[in-house]
Formats: sequence, C-alpha cells, structure tokens
Amino acid sequence: MEATIRRQIPANELQGIVDNIGLPVSGINLSYSDSGVSGPADADITVALQKNHGPTASYIRQLRLSLHQQFPGVVFYFLPADITTQTINFGLPAPLDIQVTGRDLAADQKVAADLAEKIRRVRGAVDVRIQQPDDLQRLQFSVDRTKASGIGLTEQQVASSVLLSLSGSGQIQPSYWLDISTGVQYLVNIRAPEYRLESLAALQSVPVSASTPGAANGQILSNLASVSRITSQPIYSHYNIIPVVDIYGGVANRDLGGVLSDIKPIIAQAEKTLPRGVSIIIRGQALTMSTSFFGLAIGLVMSVALIYMLLVVNFQSWLDPFIILTALTGALAGVIWGLHITSTTLSVPAMMGAIMCMGVATANSVLVVTFARQRLAEGMDPVRAAWEAGSTRLRPVLMTALAMIIGMLPMALGLGEGGEQNAPLGRGVIGGLMIATFATLLFVPVVFSLLHRSSPTPSNLKPEETSSSQGLAAPAPAT
Repeated sequence: MEATIRRQIPANELQGIVDNIGLPVSGINLSYSDSGVSGPADADITVALQKNHGPTASYIRQLRLSLHQQFPGVVFYFLPADITTQTINFGLPAPLDIQVTGRDLAADQKVAADLAEKIRRVRGAVDVRIQQPDDLQRLQFSVDRTKASGIGLTEQQVASSVLLSLSGSGQIQPSYWLDISTGVQYLVNIRAPEYRLESLAALQSVPVSASTPGAANGQILSNLASVSRITSQPIYSHYNIIPVVDIYGGVANRDLGGVLSDIKPIIAQAEKTLPRGVSIIIRGQALTMSTSFFGLAIGLVMSVALIYMLLVVNFQSWLDPFIILTALTGALAGVIWGLHITSTTLSVPAMMGAIMCMGVATANSVLVVTFARQRLAEGMDPVRAAWEAGSTRLRPVLMTALAMIIGMLPMALGLGEGGEQNAPLGRGVIGGLMIATFATLLFVPVVFSLLHRSSPTPSNLKPEETSSSQGLAAPAPAT
C-alpha cells in the first residue's frame, strides 16, 4: 500500500508516511490509548505532504481508485485531515452519519448492512462503511461450570487465571516493588511471554488455579473450557444509552446536499420495513448543513427586510427603497452564476459571500437612486433623470465594485495552504458584484424611470396649478 501511495504522489511533494498497524502491544489498558485503529486487522496510514504541494483532493481521488483496484478485499476510507473539515464535522470522521438505533444489535446490524449497500450506489457517495462492523474474528471460551465446580473452581477464578497469563498481574492484582534506597515504588507486572502463546494449543494449555495454595492446582484451560470461533463488533457505541450502529460516508465530485437528497428516499423506504424498536436518524455534517442553511437563509431575508425598512425611514418613501432593492436580484443571480461557472457547491462560506455582496450592491444602488431623485426634483423628466444618474454615477459604482472584486480575487483562486476552504466566499462575492454592477447601472435606472413616469414634476404641471401655487406662496399685495 505504501508503494501504491508513493507511485501516486510525486517524491518531491511527499514528506513522509506513518503507519499504525493493529492494536498497541502494551500492559496498559486499551482505554488509555488514543490509537485510531479498532482491532488487529485495522491500520491507520498518515501521509504528510510538503509545502506547495498539489491539490489534496486530486490525490485522494487517485488513491481511492487505485487502492480499491489493487486490494479489492480491503476496506479503505479517508478521514478528514484539515482542521476546518474536522470542526464542521464536530469530530466525526465523515460528513454523512446515518445512525441505526435499537436495543437489538443483531437487527441494527442487518438494517445498517442493507442500508449501506444501497447508499454505496448513490452518485457522489464515497467511503461508505459501517463504523461498528460485525466481522471481528474472536476466540470464545465457554467454561464448563460443572467441571470447574467439581474441582473447587468458579468461572471468575478461571477467567482471572487466563487474564493473568495474557495481560499480566497488573490487570487483576497490581503489585509494587519498593526501592528502599530511593523510596520509589515500581509497578511489577507478571505475565506469560508472548512467544510462548503463539498457537491455539499453547493457549489451551494455560494453567488454571484458584490462587490459593493447595486448592485446585494443576489444571489447564482445555480441561475446563471449550473454544469456538465467533465474530463480534470491534467498537460499541451508544447514543442516549441506546446502542447505535453508524453508517459513515463521504462526498466526492458532488455537493453534500445533492447526495443527501438521494439518500433520504432510501431511508424513507427502509423505514417502512424496520423491525420493532429500530429507528434511523441522520446526524453529522448533513444535519448541521441543513440547520446552518436554514439559519443563513433566515438571516438573508431578515437583512433584506432590515435594509428596506432603514431606507424607507431615510428616503421617507416606500417606492424608492423598493427600486434600490431591485439590484439585489442581480446580486443573487450573480452569486449563483459565479458558483456555477467555477463548479463550486453552495456552502456556508458561499452564503456569507452572498450576504456581503448584497451590502455592496445596496450601497451602489443608493448612489444611483439618490442622484436620480435629485435630478427629478430639479425638474427633469424621469427618463432623463435616470439616464443622468446612471452616467454620472458610473465611475463611483465601478470603483467600489472593482475594489471589492480585486480584493476577493486571491481568496477566490484558493491559493496557499487550505485556501480552497474560503474560495467559495470570494467566488460568490465576485460573481454577485459583476452582475449586480450591471444591474445597478442599467436595470435600476430603467425601473426608476418606469415607476416614476407618473410622478408630477415642475415641467408637467398645468399653468393654472403653477399660478395657483405661486399665488399661495406669494405675499399679499399692499393696499
């Protein structure tokens, strides 16, 4: 596998490979180990890249194909390596987490296996696996209590004798040796050497005693217990005390929302035939994405409403703020266009860029409408006032938009370490401002002239209205 990795990644970009294979061999309890592996047949391979390396996503895509082709009997999956993805996943090893919950683990495993097989066929779903597979090979020893009690042994004493030989005395009866010269205590662990237990026959020959001198001595494990091969789960997980089986999966060459929309009908179909007491729940980044998108959508609508109410108070009109906000349609269309042509999926950074783009588009539109109102108040007709506003405010609008576009260009290119994480924000802002600028200079003046075509101006008042108004304003003649 290392040779395959070295063939896919150039040598000048590869910093090193660290392998963590199997469970750690130590007298320390596994509860204190933070190893990423879950059993003797599990391995964790960490690949470190040099600075200025190629896109990580392309290397992962190549390795995913080549490793599965060369090692068809092995399950491969890629864990999130960057801190941003790990934070978005809230510590989970995959963006998709479908939990099958229920008291009956056998039923949970069956439902999860059927569901995982269907999810693997969804376009864009990769690295689909069951986090708690029921395929860990184990040796199960069943103690014959009748034989054990006949020679004065209990099942607990038999288990303690086996544990003493395999794990050491530190697990069942810690012993300490005191160095009198220094006053330091040392933990003494007594166990059988591993090279003495290299076969099943040697394991069955482990001596069993009652740990009491002269009582039940001279027995071996094969006289008291029978052995059988079984499979079990390497990992046991619970959620709110209830056992769960997690189906993890990643996303490649497609957005998470599209994959999730194809998975939901599969889950809905599976829920119709679920055994009693078993349920399916979607968690992980998919749930966070739905919550975040809903919150950002509400924030987007509320920001537009707040801007409109603020402009109504400022302009003392309900019509002109509506004209200003028509530029936001171009901004939203530009955000979608910018993400589409760059093959960027909709994400939280992209929606944040849309909110930023709306602020700049609103400011530019305010400039145009304010100038048009001034010209309309000076006596120009609405079409002429709109034309003057668009042509006169061309330079300020372009300067503001170009400054924002140029400032976001490095972010949109996704350069540097982890630059692709914030690239959607820059691409959304650039695309939105490009269309919003044209909308501000062309569409907004047209809407202004159409909605103000019936507004009275000093040039279209009737002569009697003009004289009447001048007579009301003029002082009374002296007598």
